[in-house]
Formats: sequence, C-alpha cells, structure tokens
Amino acid sequence: MSQRPIYLDNHATTPLDERVLTAMLPYFREHFGNAASINHLYGWEAEAAVKQSRQILAEAIHATPEEIVFTSGATEANNLAIKGVAEAYFKKGRHIITVQTEHNAVLDPCEYLESLGFEVTFLPVEKEGLIDLIELEKAIRPETILVSVMAANNEIGVLQPLAEIGAICRSHEVLFHTDAAQAIGKISLDVEAMQIDLMSLTAHKIYGPKGIGALYVRRRNPRVKLSPQTHGGGHERGMRSGTLYTPQIVGFAKAVELAIPEMDSEAKRLTKLRQDLWSKISQLDDVILNGHPIQRLPGNLNVSVKNVDGAALLLGLQPVMAVSSGAACTSTKTAPSHVLIALEHDRDLALASVRFGIGRFNNQEEINTVAEHFCKTISSLRTINTATQRL
Repeated sequence: MSQRPIYLDNHATTPLDERVLTAMLPYFREHFGNAASINHLYGWEAEAAVKQSRQILAEAIHATPEEIVFTSGATEANNLAIKGVAEAYFKKGRHIITVQTEHNAVLDPCEYLESLGFEVTFLPVEKEGLIDLIELEKAIRPETILVSVMAANNEIGVLQPLAEIGAICRSHEVLFHTDAAQAIGKISLDVEAMQIDLMSLTAHKIYGPKGIGALYVRRRNPRVKLSPQTHGGGHERGMRSGTLYTPQIVGFAKAVELAIPEMDSEAKRLTKLRQDLWSKISQLDDVILNGHPIQRLPGNLNVSVKNVDGAALLLGLQPVMAVSSGAACTSTKTAPSHVLIALEHDRDLALASVRFGIGRFNNQEEINTVAEHFCKTISSLRTINTATQRL
C-alpha cells in the first residue's frame, strides 16, 4: 500500500484527537439518554454532561453558560446569528455590514437577506486582508443593525482587530457578530473585552468531531434578541430546537479543554513551522505571500505562484501532500477564490494558489518534505511552460 500524503489541510478539518474520542464514546452506548428527559437517570446523565460542556465552552470565551446555544456547526450558527438578528430587529433597521472576504456561510445568508429587501454593505479589504476601521465606521448608518466580521480568515489566516471593531459597534449601538470557527482554541477570545455580541464556533477545526458547533448570544448589556431558524420543541432557550447530540457536545468541550491550556505553546510551535516552510519556498521567484505576514493564524500559510497553471500545480503536489487552493466548502467550483480576488489577484494568479494548514500532528520532518517537493514541482512546471512557449 502506498504511503498517504502528508495532511496539511487543517483549515478544512482536523483529525479527531484520540483523547476527544475517548471522552465521547461512553455517550454513544452507556450514557445515551436525551438531555431533555428530566424524569429519569439516563436523561440526568446526559443533561449533566451537556451542562458541564456548556460551562467549558463559556469559560473559553469569557461568557456565561446560558449564553451558549448548541448548533450543528458554524454554518448553522452564522445563519442563526445573521437571519435571527435580521428578523428580530427589522423594525429598527434593515442594513447589515460584512466583509468581502467572509466565509460563504456569512456571505450567502447576507445575499439571501438582500433578496428579502435588506441592504448589505460588503466592505473591501486592504492588500494584506485587513479591513479599514475608518471605512467600517463610515459605513454605519442609523438603520444598521448588525456588523459581521470573521475573527480569522479560513483561507489566508488573517486576524481581524476584534476589540477595535467591537468598540466601534458598541459606540454606535450596533450588534457585532464574528465567525470564530477558525479562531477558537488558536487565539485568545474574550467576548467581554472585545465587546462581541454574537460568536459562531465549531469543533472540527480543533481536533473535535464534525457536526457540532455553537453560537454565543449575549444576554446583557445589551441583551441580544434572536428569531429562531429551527422550530419544534423549544430547545436551547427557544433559539434552536432539536434533540441535543450529547456525544458531539462532549467531544466539542473536550477539544476546547485540550486546546486552551496549550494554546500559547502550540502557537509558537506552529509559527516556527510556518516560518520555516515560508523561508524555504520563498526562495523561488514569483511566489507571493497572501495575507498579513504576522497578524495571521499560527498554522496558516497561503501563497500564490506566478507563471504556473493552478490545476497542474495541485495535481503535482497531490502525491506528497494534502493541501487546497481555497475553502473546502467551495473547492468543487472552478471559480477562483473570492478572498484572493478581493486581494486584487487576477484569475490565473488566484487559481495558482496553495493553502497550507499546519496542525497539531504535523512535525518538522514533514515540513521539510513538503517544502522540497513544492519547490521541485514549481521548478518542473516552469521548465515545461518555458519549453512549451518555445515550440
């Protein structure tokens, strides 16, 4: 059997940590009760596990357990936040502000709301992927009800200035939502210090299970109102009906519990691996770093390569490494990344991009192998291109 490629697509998803799996297993067979069944032991066991998990997630972002609403993932959390606010506050105003480089789980709900008569401002970004705070404040109107800016970009890893955005929103009495799917467990998040009103989270980006996420919903100063998007049973304080998936919730909490204490040391390790990879591949001509060189996720490296066909590049890398050219959610589309287009890349350059997502289980030897093969592939493709042009 041939050796599997080195996995460097940890922004798409991460492998389940063995310790997370161990925590989850009892809740599939032994403690299988419904957390809403409060009249017997099986329900009490599940309810206790959910309560403890809610506490762990809340502490990780400096919230209270009552402010955590479990969802099927960050996509549902984003939809609940954006559509839920739109429906609850439409009498106050119908203007929403977001950013051109957001994940489609934010852009698509915003475009849907446009079809219903809402107005959405899609802010551009500067050349390194950061928003202009002055332009953000200028975009706020009396009828603005929500600003949605992601914490960490899923493609180029850029970290937006959440505290500054939160301060602007609070000063204008506008709700602030952030998609923190890529940020939880990797950077410090504090909903109080950053004045965040809604925050979307997911487990599978931090070595937890797929299919579970959460939405933080502020309860005071201000108390955020949301219209539910799923009805039927009144679970999660009426915001999201449906039987809670206890094993997934336990796994989510365990993943966060493991990540937070090691966050600083892991960030240093991943940053070193990222910088080492970049130092090797940047020796090639015409390799462009996408995103801010420092203000980015520790394990993220996104590059574009000039004078190389994008499809041929990914094909050449596949035997040795598992990487992507953009968001996994849109990887089946032939269109270039909307994030890289927002950085003013042309179509060919955007298509010839590679996103390296370095994670917990990657090591220096793998980075060395990846760097060597990447450089060889680029050199080979450029040689072929030169020879073809001479014919």
